[in-house]
Amino acid sequence: MKMRKVKAAVLYEIDKPLVIDEVEVPDLEHGQVLVDIKCSGLCHKQLEEMTGKRGNDPHLPHLLGHEGAGIVEEVGPSVTYVKPGDHVVLGWMKGQGIDSAPPFYSKLGKPVNAGWITTFNEMAVISENRITPIRKDMPFDVAALLGCAVTTGLGVVSRIAKMEPGGKVVVFGIGGIGLNVVQSAALFGAVQVIAVDVNDDKLALAQCIGATHTVNATDGGEIDRVLELTSGEGADYCFEAVGDVRVMERAYQVTGSKGLTVLMGVPKSGDKLCVDPIPLYLGRRLTGCHGGDTVKEEDIPHCVDMYLAGKLKLDELITERIKLEEINASFERMKEKKLVGRSVIEFD
Repeated sequence: MKMRKVKAAVLYEIDKPLVIDEVEVPDLEHGQVLVDIKCSGLCHKQLEEMTGKRGNDPHLPHLLGHEGAGIVEEVGPSVTYVKPGDHVVLGWMKGQGIDSAPPFYSKLGKPVNAGWITTFNEMAVISENRITPIRKDMPFDVAALLGCAVTTGLGVVSRIAKMEPGGKVVVFGIGGIGLNVVQSAALFGAVQVIAVDVNDDKLALAQCIGATHTVNATDGGEIDRVLELTSGEGADYCFEAVGDVRVMERAYQVTGSKGLTVLMGVPKSGDKLCVDPIPLYLGRRLTGCHGGDTVKEEDIPHCVDMYLAGKLKLDELITERIKLEEINASFERMKEKKLVGRSVIEFD
């Protein structure tokens, strides 16, 4: 492969803005795929990396981004799952194909690190098992959301909770994943879907995609309000998508005697959860979540079909479409909790 130079958002220092730089794309190795990135979503996990919430980062400088969509440009040795010209969704979860070595980009002869997937760059070398081919009539902007938020929300409901119709559902935290838990719960026939957040705009969006009730938790009265809405019984399924142990504890408190609490948000390292264990002996359940147990080869094409059939709302989840050069301003809005839905980078 001839040497290519592409624009990318590079993290050089923790707690500093990303630098829009030009990096050299390496030759493809075993199991790697070169993808022309068309769109990429911005996820809160990247903000955590940028601000150092996830701890020391020994891989600086490096590229970022873990949900996107594009077109396969070239495939490396032994790749059989995709071919040049395929439209694909890119996501951090492993799927079918080779788990390749991560690529090494460069800038003026100095290494720029990357993981098995990056999407904040015009072209990216991706491990085959982070790629899922999709129908070519699926728009790239909404397809990008299927790499993380949408499929995680769907998987939490269908694969982890194994939700049955007729249940009462509570969702704490109406961000990218929480919104899709709300939507998925409604699609799976929940009779009550209660969205809990401190942002009225997010709660309004939740109502547009399936919430039957909303609770603003700003005043701290969300436990009493949820119990009131559920006639004192609590939720059959309660999902926490904030990453705050105090919110996790509240989610557990409003879960019914035979209900399930699913923790999706990732707390700060060292934070401890304090819950009453007695209800666990009597039938209440508590579990965590890693990517919703998504089976990408099944779930992503299914979501595409549902969207194109008008059954899955994705356009409503996008708050803004930006250029790569606007990425820092968008992350600043995310940090200040001014983004209601997803921010999507559109590459030229």
